Amino acid sequence: MLRRWLLAAVLLTLGVILAMTSGWPFLIVFALLALVASPLLFPRSIPAAEAQRRSAADGRAIVYWRPGCPFCVRLRATLGLRSRRAHWVDIWRDPEGAAAVRAVADGNETVPTVILAGTPHVNPDPRWLRSAL
Repeated sequence: MLRRWLLAAVLLTLGVILAMTSGWPFLIVFALLALVASPLLFPRSIPAAEAQRRSAADGRAIVYWRPGCPFCVRLRATLGLRSRRAHWVDIWRDPEGAAAVRAVADGNETVPTVILAGTPHVNPDPRWLRSAL
């Protein structure tokens, strides 16, 4: 669980150190970066089995992600409120989700990996996914 927050904690600590030496604007900038790197901005993750069950029932996409991944942050930011139209699986929390990603990404845990209409897309273009959702 700690590694989910490691990047955010490092950024916040760096911001505090820089704020003490160079001024408070650094704290604000690094606090915002820590927020973006944290799991807080992502929709609530569910287990892979539950996401697959829900996706089969409602046809929504499944997005496999992990905290601290800049490509996941970019995808989430591009999707905006449309991110709620997908089921999100944190592969660091769910070993079954990590295995699903490895199965479609040549044994690597490359995220974001999106399953849309049964077809896997490894690190898709966020604008494409936004239009597909």
